[in-house]
Amino acid sequence: MVPASYYLILSAILFTLGVVGVLIRRNALVIFMSVEMMLNAVNLTLITYSRFLGNIDGQIFVLLVMAVAAAEVAVGLAITVAFVRHKDTTDVDEMNSLKW
Repeated sequence: MVPASYYLILSAILFTLGVVGVLIRRNALVIFMSVEMMLNAVNLTLITYSRFLGNIDGQIFVLLVMAVAAAEVAVGLAITVAFVRHKDTTDVDEMNSLKW
């Protein structure tokens, strides 16, 4: 059996890469992928604790997080597609036209 620390280290690495992707990149699609990577890192942590503690609550919560992530991607991509049709770019710095 693989120790839980391996999964937690992998989760920390994935989460760190996601944070770096959100902070450094300016492309909206790359930022969405980085947010998804962070959510999957948290899911891996929840599954790890759920498996090693013998409790199913973490796995149920992962299903909820996956549903919220799917909704976030659908709304985010719809906003991005609308913006690309309007401005012909996915640069986040130029998305100030969405303000009131």
